[in-house]
Order: sequence, then C-alpha cells, then structure tokens
Amino acid sequence: MATIQALLFGRELRSPVPIGVQRAGAIVGGGLVLLAATSLLLAPPVAAQPPVAEEGAQPPAAEEAVLGAASSEPLEAPAATETVCDDGEDQDGDGMIDCADADCFEVAVCAAGGREERNDERCSDWVDNDGDAAVDCDDQDCQGPGITVCEGSLPSEGHGAATGGGEDELPELSGDMTVEDLIGQHGDADGERNDFLCADGIDNDGDGRTDCADFGCRFDPQVSVCAGRPSFRFSVVAGVGAQLDVQELMDDTGLYLPADIRFTRLQLRVLGPIPLVENSFFLLSLRMERSPRLTFAHFQIPLGDTGHYIAVNSGSGGLSSGLIISTSKQPLLDPAYYLFNAFEQGNGAALEVGGPVFGSSLLRYRAFVAGGSGYFNGNVGGRFFRSDTQNFTYSVGAQLAVNLIGHFDRFDSPMLFTPGSLTLATLIGAKYDQRPRERYPAANMLGVFMYRSFLVRAEIYTKREIDFGAWQTAWNLQTSILLLPRRLLLAADVGQFVAGDFEPPDGFDADLRRPLDELQWRVAMHLYWYRNIGLLSLLYAERHIEENVDRPTDRTVERSLRLEAQFRF
Repeated sequence: MATIQALLFGRELRSPVPIGVQRAGAIVGGGLVLLAATSLLLAPPVAAQPPVAEEGAQPPAAEEAVLGAASSEPLEAPAATETVCDDGEDQDGDGMIDCADADCFEVAVCAAGGREERNDERCSDWVDNDGDAAVDCDDQDCQGPGITVCEGSLPSEGHGAATGGGEDELPELSGDMTVEDLIGQHGDADGERNDFLCADGIDNDGDGRTDCADFGCRFDPQVSVCAGRPSFRFSVVAGVGAQLDVQELMDDTGLYLPADIRFTRLQLRVLGPIPLVENSFFLLSLRMERSPRLTFAHFQIPLGDTGHYIAVNSGSGGLSSGLIISTSKQPLLDPAYYLFNAFEQGNGAALEVGGPVFGSSLLRYRAFVAGGSGYFNGNVGGRFFRSDTQNFTYSVGAQLAVNLIGHFDRFDSPMLFTPGSLTLATLIGAKYDQRPRERYPAANMLGVFMYRSFLVRAEIYTKREIDFGAWQTAWNLQTSILLLPRRLLLAADVGQFVAGDFEPPDGFDADLRRPLDELQWRVAMHLYWYRNIGLLSLLYAERHIEENVDRPTDRTVERSLRLEAQFRF
C-alpha cells in the first residue's frame, strides 16, 4: 500500500498537469485502492491447500522464520491528522502533504493572498499565495520565466544555443524575490533592456548572455520581443484620461467646467523577427485615437556577426528619441514636444546603419540618410503641401553613443519599475536638414545618469537657420525617482525653447512667422496598480508662452491637471 500511495501521491515528479487535475487524480486513485482492498475483504474464503513438496526439497523453515519475525514487529500508527503543515512530511499517511492536505486548509501558513506567486518555492507549496483562485502550476504566474517546477519532464525551452545563452542556470529565488531582481546581478551587466538590442543577435553588454538569454531581455517586463519566442508579439497600450484646464477655470467665471474625459491613447504594436532572417527585427506601431494611422515602421537586419546592422524605417527617428519611444514609456505621459518640434520634422523613409566602434560596446555609432517631399505629419506615408512649393526634403546625420559607466541605448525606457544598475552615458549627434522652406545644420546631446532608483536625463538641441539668420535652441531636464519598487514612481521635468532672431530675406514667403519662446515644467506621480501592466498617473503641467504680437488675444499661460489610467500588455 505504501508503494501504491507513493506512486499516486508522490510529489517528487514535477509535471505540468494542473493542480486541480492532480488532486482529482489523487482522489480517483485513492478510491481505486479502497475498492481493491474492499474486494479482498468481502471475497469468500478459499480453503487452504497443504503445500506439495517437491521430491528432495527441504521445508522452508528459514523462510517461515523470517516471515514470522517480520509480522511480529509492531507498526507505527500514523497520526489522525496532519500535525505540521510546513515540514514536507505526511504525518497522517493519507498521501497529501502539508497545505495539500484538507487538515491544513485553515492553518495560517496555508492561507491565500498577501504574496506574489512567482518563484519555484511558492509555485510548489500548494498555497494560493496571491489569492487569485489559482494554485501553484494552475496560476499563469508560475508559467513565467525562471520557474522550473511546472515544466515537467519536457525539455525546457530555455535560451540555449539559438541565442548564445548556453545552459539555463538561474540563482535560487527565495522570499519576496522575483526574476526581475536578477537584472544587474550574478554577472548580468544590465545593458540589454529594450526590444531592439534584445533581437540583434549580439551580446551588446559583453556579459556572456545574448538577446533573450540576457537577464534584462528575459525578465524586464518592458521588453516584449522575448516574451513569446520565436513568433511575433502583439502589444496594446490603452489610456483613459480626465483633464481639467486649470488656467481657463481661473480666468473664466462661467458656469461650465472646462474639463474632458476620453481615450487619451490607444497604441497597437506588432514586433518580432523577420521570417527566415536570423537576428532580424521589425516593428510596426499604430495609433487609433482619432483614426487608424501607422506612426512608425522599422525593419532591421544584421550585417555579418560583428554587431553591425542596416535598417529601413519611416524616417521619423533622427537624433532625439522622443518620437520613437513607445507611448507607454513616457514618465510625463507625453514627450516634450518643444524639444523636437522645430528640429525633427520627419521624412518619407530613411536608411540607417550602426554598430560598435572598434568592436567595443563602450562606443556605438549610427549614421542615416533620409528623404521625402512636403511636410510630414508623423504618419507613415502622411504628408501635405501648404503651397505649390513641393521642394525635395532630405536629411543626413550621425550619432555616437559613449558608455562611460554601464550600458545605455536610445530605445531604453525612462519608466523605472525596478531599480537599475549604475549608468553614465551620453549621445552626441549632428545632422543637416533640407526642409520645404528652410535649411539648417543641427546638433543634439543627451546625457543619462542612473543609480538604482534614481534616473536623470538632460538633453539639448540647437540649430542654425541658414535662410533666416537665427539660432534656435531647446533643452529639457528630466528626473525620475522610484519611491517604491514595482509600486510608486515620481517624475518631473523642466525645459525651454528659445526661438532667437528671425530675419527672413526680402521676397520670402510672407506667411512665415517667428516661432515663440516657451518654458514648461511638469510633475507626475505614477502608481503601478497591477505590476507594470496597470498604471494610474496624476500629472500637473504649466506652460508659459511668449506673447504673440500678431495675435494678442492668445493665452500666454496654460495650466492643466490630468488623471489617466493605463493598461498595457
């Protein structure tokens, strides 16, 4: 009976069978054992037949002595109930151990709720730790990365030779630790934490783990491309917001309330590898708030195996990353438009190459050429013409990334969810732009400093208007503080656009006007109400605009309060 119980109820074999099915199987198996025992007890007695000894055989006296001695030893009776519910022992001998035993259902150690169910220990303790009515391997959290107790005897998908990761050996997680705590630890250099670097086939941070084998790619919840290898990924960012125009409320004595509630953002993205092209990557980003529009398209393939790449995109990725970072990765909900509005005016399509300098991840370069016609409105294929002037537009530029400490990439998210590693880096770039009615060289510089729960980004953009004799400059200083990891993030920024002098030559388009100076500051508090997927944000923004001499009735101060709930997956 002990052997049968071990086969029916033993937990040494970890299988992907749901816990509910395992418990049902245990009940059915126990019933079969009970039925067999009952059949033996109720069967009619059979008359004992004397053994027939073979010729020359001796009576089995020694065997009878052994059997007699064995049957005379007293057996230890099992306890009536499970007396200890966290020792891994089956005290009452019913085949159910600890919290799997009904005797322990009401014991505090087996109570549901209070802790996340995201490591091997909690995915095998028969407790609904997070209180979502799913126990152990029945819980989707236990199917996540780094959890092995629910894999069964099937070969682990892991991240082996296909990604250069070798054998999958993870440090043991205990207590409140999750796999996100491994980023930047145990040999991880914390230099691959975005979809682009996690799909290029290169060990960008030189820690011996490539792409989806890297802890940052596997466990950072903001990386999508490694969540469903090797197929395509589809992601959604939805936001519903309520906005109050504080300045209009202060200026007006009317009875109406200057407020609005609407879908503030609805972004759909599809990304993944290009079929049949190793270490390739594509991304299509759509916005659906007013009408369907494709806002960014990017297709990237490697050049050899040295980390260099060639990419074709929709031309909106110049020197500043404000236009290419997902709407779900904006600490102030929206980018600082004054930082790139006068500098990044878009093209129809762009060709880009990039990679490490001298084979080192400490220096990386990118160079691009782009072209088009007319004015671009931020959509793929979208353009318009204000007059009969349909001048060919083009742009050519280059950028150098310098990683002084740690590793930074322009696609990295500024939204802190878990603490990061010490990083000090800068991006320096320059370009020349020919637009429908202006020409200018421009330069951009971004500095990034991160230490654990503290992140600072400082960016400056300047250009020289050749035809108007003007210098135009914009700057932005942004900081983020992770007050409570995985729970509360405080972000703030301040910035300014300085238009400079504006002297159009005689006979130039009279409709052109000097842009206005402006100063803006914002502060936001973000509550992660469901991991990194659910986000509740409260933002206050104040904008001071230079008085428009041509339209003196325009407002010079804007103040707004915005409450927004996001859900992204």
